[in-house]
Amino acid sequence: MSKFFITTAIDYPNGLPHIGHAYEKVLADVIARYRRLCGDEVFFLTGVDQHGQKMQQTADREGVNVATLAQRNTRKFLALWEKLGVHYDGWAATTDQNHKRCVQKILTTLHQEGQLYKKAYRGFYSVRQEQYLTEKDRNEKGDFGEEWGEVIELEEENWYFKLSEHADWLKEAVSSGDFGIFPEFRRAEVLNAIDRAGETDLCISRPRERLHWGIEFPFDPDFVTYVWFDALINYVSFAGYRKEEGSDLPEFGNLWPANTQIIGKDILVPAHSIYWPCMLHAMGLGDQEMPALLVHGWWNIRKASGNSDEGSDTEEKMSKSLGNVVDPGELADRFGVDAVRYYLVRDIVTGKDSAFDVARLITLFNSELANDLGNLLNRSLNMTKRFLGGELVSNNYDDEPCAGVRESLSSATTAYLAAMDEHDLPGALKAINGHVVHCNQFIEKNPPFELRKDETQGERVAAILSHLCESCAHLAVLLSPFLPAAATKILGQLRAGDIAPRTLDSLHWGLLPSGHQIGKAKPVFPRIVLEDGQ
Repeated sequence: MSKFFITTAIDYPNGLPHIGHAYEKVLADVIARYRRLCGDEVFFLTGVDQHGQKMQQTADREGVNVATLAQRNTRKFLALWEKLGVHYDGWAATTDQNHKRCVQKILTTLHQEGQLYKKAYRGFYSVRQEQYLTEKDRNEKGDFGEEWGEVIELEEENWYFKLSEHADWLKEAVSSGDFGIFPEFRRAEVLNAIDRAGETDLCISRPRERLHWGIEFPFDPDFVTYVWFDALINYVSFAGYRKEEGSDLPEFGNLWPANTQIIGKDILVPAHSIYWPCMLHAMGLGDQEMPALLVHGWWNIRKASGNSDEGSDTEEKMSKSLGNVVDPGELADRFGVDAVRYYLVRDIVTGKDSAFDVARLITLFNSELANDLGNLLNRSLNMTKRFLGGELVSNNYDDEPCAGVRESLSSATTAYLAAMDEHDLPGALKAINGHVVHCNQFIEKNPPFELRKDETQGERVAAILSHLCESCAHLAVLLSPFLPAAATKILGQLRAGDIAPRTLDSLHWGLLPSGHQIGKAKPVFPRIVLEDGQ
C-alpha cells in the first residue's frame, strides 16, 4: 500500500462558494476516491484561509466581529462540500491554534537563520491581491491593470523574506521536474515568471496598526503575517509539520510531500510556484520533498453575443462584480448532486478553461447517464428478471458477440486507468461511456426478447444477460470515484454491494457468479425534465 497525499487550495471565505470552488473540490474528491480504489492510503486535505485584509474590511463594513464573519462564511463552504459528497480527511482553518503555532515556529527559525530582515518601503499596493506591486506589474500602457483592483500608495516598515536567494535553485527545480507542474505547458509560464518575481524579496508582514486580523510575529508583535505566507503553510501545518507533542495531527513524514496539490491557474504565479517552493527550500526541505502541482483552469460563463450565427457566443470570467457567478448549491438542489458532479469533471479538460452551460449539464446527464447507462442497467435487470427469474448463469459463453463484450470492457478499463493516472477525468468517463454504448448496441444486435422465442437459444440468452449484468457491475466500480452514491445504487440493484471489489486489482471478469440472484431495477438516473419557463 502506497501513501497518497492530495490537497486543494484553501478557500477564502470572504463571500459565497461558487462553481470554481466546487469544481476544484469535486476534482480532488474524484482523484482521492480513485487512488483509494487503486489501493493507496489516501489523505485528502482541504480547508479555508480565514485571515487577511479583505476579511477585516468586510467585517468592518458589516459591523460584525471578523472572527464571527469567518466562521459564519466557513459554515457555508462546509455545508456545500457535504451536499456535493466531497469527503476529506483533514480540514485546514488558518485560525486553528495548531496552524498558528506552526507558522510562528517557521517565522522564528527563518529569522534565526537570517532569512528574514526588516526595512522601510514606499510603493504601490493592491488591496484586492493584498500585495505590493513593482513597475513590472504595470501593463503595456504603464497602468496597473484591473486585475489588481484598487491600487494605493503606501510607505511603511515591514519584514521581508529573502526569496531572491532561492531563485536560482527554484529555476533548476522547475526545469528538472523536481518541482512538478501539470499540465506541462504551465512549466514554461513558471520559468518565465521566476526571472521577474525572483529578483525581489517577499514582504511577509503587515503592520498591526493597519491589519490586526492575522498571525502575530513571535519576535515582533507590532506585525502580523502576510496572508499568503500564512495560508501556504497550511499544506504542511495540517500534515503535522513541527506539531506539538501529543497532537492528533498526522505524522508529517508519513504524508509529505504532497503527491497532488490542486490549485487554480490564477494562484499559480507567484504564490504557489514561486513563494511556496522557496519557502519550503528555506525551511530545509530538499528537492525530493517538493509537492507536485495540478493546475486547473477556470469555469467561465457563456455570454450570448446577440448574433444568430453558430459559434458567435463569447465567454467571460465569472465574477461577483459582473453578477454572473453560478451557485453550485442551487444547481445541486435543482438538478441533483449526480448531475452537478458529473458535469463538473466531464465537460472541462483538466488544466484548461471551459464555459459553464446549464443546457450542456442537462444534455450530458440525460444522454450519457439517463439514456445510456441508466437504460442499460434497467434493460439488463428487467430482462434477467423476466427471462431467468433473476438468476444469472455462467458468463463465459464463447460466441463472438459475447467475446466482444468482454474485449470491449477490457479495453475500456485499460483506457480508463490510463486516463485517470494522467488526471484526464473526461477521458476516463468517455472510456466508461464507450463500453456502455457497446453494451446497448450488443442488446440491439442480439435481442434477448427475440432470441428467447427459439427454444434452442436459451443458453445464449442466459449468457447475454449475464454479460450485461457483469458489465454493469464493472461500470459501477469504475464510476464510483465520480458518482459514489449512484455506483452504490447500481451495485445494490445487482445485489453486488458485498462482493464488489474494494480495489481495482481485484476487479476481474466473473464478479457475479453463476447462480447469483440480482435485484429489482429502479431508476438511478431519472431524466431531467424542465417545466415550461425554466
